[in-house]
Amino acid sequence: MRLWLIFLAAACSAQAEEFPGKQGDFHGFTLFNFQRDGVACKIVAPKKAAAGKPWIWRARFWGHQPQLDLALLQLGWHVAYCEVGNLFGSPKAVARWDGFYKYLTTTHGFHSRPALEGMSRGGLIIYNWAKTNPAKVGCIYGDAPVCDIKSWPGGKGEGKGHGPTWKRCLATYGLTEKEASAFAGNPVDGLAPLAKAGVPLIHVVGDADPVVPVAENTAILESRYQKLGGQIKVIHKPGVGHHPHSLKDPAPLVKFILNAHVR
Repeated sequence: MRLWLIFLAAACSAQAEEFPGKQGDFHGFTLFNFQRDGVACKIVAPKKAAAGKPWIWRARFWGHQPQLDLALLQLGWHVAYCEVGNLFGSPKAVARWDGFYKYLTTTHGFHSRPALEGMSRGGLIIYNWAKTNPAKVGCIYGDAPVCDIKSWPGGKGEGKGHGPTWKRCLATYGLTEKEASAFAGNPVDGLAPLAKAGVPLIHVVGDADPVVPVAENTAILESRYQKLGGQIKVIHKPGVGHHPHSLKDPAPLVKFILNAHVR
């Protein structure tokens, strides 16, 4: 009996140490907080991992409107996060995500094609990383996503923009105002690799969004992706602004992601 108890304790310990760092709670699931190369990272583990260890990769705004993440955790998916704040989807952010992806897929055996989830400015990193790594993406879920830095934080169209953030964004990319006006490294640009790889996209947008206007962001991306033969679905929320993000019932998002996972 004593040997059995020792074996059980060792097994539980091994499971608890699957990921490094400090353990916490995320709505009843185990959260691991750790750092890699000085960058804050998070993993939430399901009670029992689904076959193939599928995962959703959250960009920015950790824990905000978590209903989709929780629904996938219930289905055995992991939820992952790697901080890229104030990098605006720049090459530095993409390189940081490259390293995190390699770590999770090689060290921990995560599925080779995660679902990417980006709210607001999170749209910049999910698309810029995906276009660099189209074969490594299961699908993309953008929620009121920024698809053009000129719209936000630039405020060069109908959107409000944000002056101080715009200056940080330009500095991050090494662009002048003039160069930014012709910049072709936004999510709305260069979508052909994603279309060729057959990556399905889904967006949730508030039609009255004054911060990230649909016409300057999702609508342009949708039109261009469709012309390339890509699959994109947009869920419109009439009369809704930039907030609240997501859907009260994430069932349509869960269905889309699961369908994309088996393609």
